[in-house]
Amino acid sequence: MRKFFSISSLLNKGSIQRRVSNKYLINAIRPYSEDLSSPKSPGPLLQYRKLVEQGRLQHDPYQERVALALENLLGRLEQYEKEMEDYHIKLAEWEKNRETERRKLLMEEAELNQRGDLWTSVNKRKSELLERWSFRRKSEDIEPGVGKWVSYLNREKKLDSLVGRRPTAPPAPKGLYIYGNVGSGKTMLMDMFYSATEGIVKHRQRFHFHEAMLKINEAMHKLWKNQVEEKSIQSSISSWIMNLPFDMKAKEWLAAEERYKQEVQMKNILPAVADKFLVDRQAGERGASILCFDEIQAVDVFAIVALSGIVSRLLSTGTVLVSTSNRAPKDLNQDGMQREIFLKFVNKLEKHCEIILVGSEVDYRRQIAQRSVDKVHYFWPLDGTALKEFEKIWCQVINQAGGEVTSSTVPVMFGRTLEVPQSCNGVARFTFDYLCGRPVGAADYIAVAKSHHTVFISDIPVMSMRIRDKARRFITLIDELYNHHCCLFCSAATSIDDLFQGTEEGTLFDLESFQFETETEGAKLRRDVLAEGSVSSGGAPAGITSMLSGQEEMFAFRRAVSRLIEMQTPLYLEGVHSLNPYFQRKHQSFKNCSYSASTVHHQVSH
Repeated sequence: MRKFFSISSLLNKGSIQRRVSNKYLINAIRPYSEDLSSPKSPGPLLQYRKLVEQGRLQHDPYQERVALALENLLGRLEQYEKEMEDYHIKLAEWEKNRETERRKLLMEEAELNQRGDLWTSVNKRKSELLERWSFRRKSEDIEPGVGKWVSYLNREKKLDSLVGRRPTAPPAPKGLYIYGNVGSGKTMLMDMFYSATEGIVKHRQRFHFHEAMLKINEAMHKLWKNQVEEKSIQSSISSWIMNLPFDMKAKEWLAAEERYKQEVQMKNILPAVADKFLVDRQAGERGASILCFDEIQAVDVFAIVALSGIVSRLLSTGTVLVSTSNRAPKDLNQDGMQREIFLKFVNKLEKHCEIILVGSEVDYRRQIAQRSVDKVHYFWPLDGTALKEFEKIWCQVINQAGGEVTSSTVPVMFGRTLEVPQSCNGVARFTFDYLCGRPVGAADYIAVAKSHHTVFISDIPVMSMRIRDKARRFITLIDELYNHHCCLFCSAATSIDDLFQGTEEGTLFDLESFQFETETEGAKLRRDVLAEGSVSSGGAPAGITSMLSGQEEMFAFRRAVSRLIEMQTPLYLEGVHSLNPYFQRKHQSFKNCSYSASTVHHQVSH
C-alpha cells in the first residue's frame, strides 16, 4: 500500500521519519528541520555546513560561496543596527525641531497676512518673478501655483539654515543580489540568512515578487484614497491651526499652505510607500532594516516603475537588500521597457549590493525527488485508480484533521473575500477550474495559503496555448503555495514533467507577473501606471508576444515543475509545521497564552 505524509504529524509534532537515502542529496531544499523561530539562529554558513555534515545537503562550491558572503554580511549587521539606532534618535529630534520651526515660520507669515503686509510683499516678489520669466516664456504658459511653490522652497531654505539639513545615515553594509538557475538553492540560502537575522535586526521583511507587487499596489491605493478623502473634507483645517489667535482668513491661508506641502509630498508616492509600508517602523523603535526579496522580476512596466521607486528609496535610506532572481540585474529587462528608469534601478542595485551567481546547472529539487521512496501527493492520470487513491487520501486527511467539512470565506486584499468550497481545520479542497479558470490571482492564492496548511486541487489538465490564462494562474498558485509552505495534493491529467506542453497550439506565454486582475479597487491604479508606459488598459501590454521571450517561459515553467516536485519530498513536508502561516499563528497564540498565564501567576504570587 502506498503511503502519504501524515497530517496528524503536522498537527502534533511537525516532523516525520525521512525516507531519503543519505547517498542521494539535495541542495535546493530549505533547512526545514531547523527551528527558524528560535531567538538566536546560527549563521547561514554554519547552517549550510551543518546540513552538509549531516548528509542532508551535497557540498556545492557555488552555494558555499554565497553562504560565506551572507555570513560576512550578518557579521556586520550587529554594529550597523547600533549605528542606525543612534541615527534614528538624531533623525527624530531633527524632524521634531524642523516641524516646530516650520510652524513658527507659518505663524509669522500668517500674522503678516492678517495685517495685510504679506500680500504686498508677495505681490512685489511675484511681479519680479514674472518679469524674469517673461524673457523666457509667454505669460500664459506660467503654471498655476507657482507662488505657493516659491513660498514653499523659501520656507524650506530657511528651515535648513535654522535647523540644519537632514542627518546623514551611516553607510550601510552591501547587500546581496543572488541569481542563478531554477533549483540551484537561491531561496534556501536567502532564508538561512533571514532566519539568522532574528534578534539582530528589528525591522525585517521577506517578500516574494507577487506579494510585494500586490502590497505596493494596495499601499499606493490607500495613500491616493486618503489624499482624495482629505481634499473632500470641508473642515480640513488642522486643530493646531484652529487654536491660533488669527482670523479665519489667515487660518484658511495656513490650511492651504499645509495642504500644498502634503501635495508636494504626494507627488513622490513610491518613496512614501517605501517609508511607511515595506519597512514598517513602530512608534519608538529604531534601528537597521533588512528586506529579503525572492524572485525579483521586471517583465512589465509596473514592476519596473514600482521596483525602481521602492527599492531605490529603501537602499538610499539605509535598508540592506538581499534578493534572488533567475537573471543578472542587467538582464532583467530583456525588452527595454522604461529603459531610463530601469538603468537607474540597476545602477542602484550594483552600488548597494554584491552581485553573486549560484552557477550550478543542477536542479537539486528534482534530484532528491527522483530518489524518494514515496511520491503520493501527485496523482495521475485522471482515471479510476488514481482518482480513488486521491479521494481516499482526502478522507484520511479530513479524519486526521478532525471536524466537519464546510464551506468558508477567507479575506483577500483590497477588501474582497474568497469562498472556499470545502474546508476543515486548515485543510481546503478546490477544483483546478475554481482556482485557475476564473478571474482570480495572486491576492486570492496568498489568502488561501495563509489560511490553510494543506490544499487539495483536483482535475488539473494539460496546459497549452488554448488555456494560457489558466496556466498562468496555475504557475502563480504554485508559487504562493510553495512560498507559504503548504502541503499540496493534486490529481492531474498527466505527469508533472508533461503538464506544461504548450506544443499543440503554439508557445505557452509566461504571463505570471500580470496577476492583478483581481484588484477591484486597485485596478485603476495599475492601469494608470501601465498607461504611462504605453501599455493597454486591459492589463496586458500591447504586442505582448514580442515582449515575452522563450527564455522567460522556460524560467516560469521550470520553476513551477521544480517546485511541484519538491513539494512531494519528505524534507519539504517536514517544514510545513514550522513555516506555514497557519501553524505559525497557532504557535504565536500558544506563546501569547503562555506569556499571559505566566504574567498572571507572577502578579498573583507577588
